[in-house]
Amino acid sequence: MQKSIAVLLTGAVLLSSCGVIRDSKVNPRNWFGRSDEIRREVEAETVNPLIPVEDKVDLVRKAEEEETRVLLNAVTEMRVERTPTGAIIYATGLPARQGAFDVALRPNEDAEDGVLELEFVVNYPEFATQRGSEFSRTVRAAYSLSNGDLRDIRLIRVLAAENARETRRQ
Repeated sequence: MQKSIAVLLTGAVLLSSCGVIRDSKVNPRNWFGRSDEIRREVEAETVNPLIPVEDKVDLVRKAEEEETRVLLNAVTEMRVERTPTGAIIYATGLPARQGAFDVALRPNEDAEDGVLELEFVVNYPEFATQRGSEFSRTVRAAYSLSNGDLRDIRLIRVLAAENARETRRQ
């Protein structure tokens, strides 16, 4: 009888300490906070469509495929999950219309130091599609980082056409 009471009291003390660990920085789920939404201002491009772009012909190299993906309409959710080898960034977004494909999180090379900026890009079909419900348009993408890549990053930001979401290292 005394052993069961001692085991019960020990179990109760250990279980009550779980709440402290849940909110501490020891828990890997707390290493990055929740993502926050940021509104973006859309800038107009200053490219003159009447001036042709000169293409250089290289007979040795294979021609690179033209990037046809565009920024997604809006990012609705972003989370960072730690893995033993680094982290995985998951993003969910809403395209402007149905049929979006070739979804990806593309790193932005112009980001400042300590900031990982990912552009949420998609391709749309050439033919017209319906707008559809939010559920039918929802797309998801992921981006993997190693521990070496993650070492210098303090802020992770996912960009879309209308908004962005970001999370900071705590």
